[in-house]
Amino acid sequence: MVLDELDRELERRGHRFVRYADDCNIYVRSERAGHRVMSNISKFITGKLKVNRSKSSVDRPWRGKFLGFRLLRGEQIKRGIAPSALLRMKARVRKLTGRNRGVTVAQMVEQLNLYLRGWRGYFGYCQTPSVLEQLDSWIRRRLRCMVWKQWKRGKRRFAALRRLDINKDLAARTAGSVHGPWRVSRSPALSFALPNYYFASLGLVLLAEQASACPAEPPWYGPVCPVV
Repeated sequence: MVLDELDRELERRGHRFVRYADDCNIYVRSERAGHRVMSNISKFITGKLKVNRSKSSVDRPWRGKFLGFRLLRGEQIKRGIAPSALLRMKARVRKLTGRNRGVTVAQMVEQLNLYLRGWRGYFGYCQTPSVLEQLDSWIRRRLRCMVWKQWKRGKRRFAALRRLDINKDLAARTAGSVHGPWRVSRSPALSFALPNYYFASLGLVLLAEQASACPAEPPWYGPVCPVV
């Protein structure tokens, strides 16, 4: 009831605003007007609701966030994902794609999809598809990194790469690499051995709308793919 009164008061004063539950953004023309409105509205709801001063501020629209989104400046104002929301998302994906979880890549994709579907259902309405495409690429790299870690040692890695049609010289150089899993996950050998359509064949949810074409039956599809 109090928030409904706030909506009516803001409308009466002619302010432009957006509110969801107890989160509210009010848009004015100047910083001076912002401080005035913030002071007046705080007085209006004092005694009815508690105002969180630490989360309340006067700032440019593109510097703030609202429900995980932010406004981006340009020729057209666009709706982007707030940096804090991206950090939380990446932290969750890192946990789900941990290198030492002891599950197969198929099981990991299945568990990851439960989170990605919900996240895409909410943040997929952003107007920055390139950000979603970068996240898709980053997630696939995380999965390649996990597979490389599970192959463990040079001989097993070499044998796995050869079974995935990587030529002998490239497989040997990659299997003997002194670089860590994250660096190797971006190598040509792993990109060819575990291409995008491999993860698509496992049903990996894509955050970007356009998905890579997935052949109905890749040449190594099935139990021959050494990902355990």
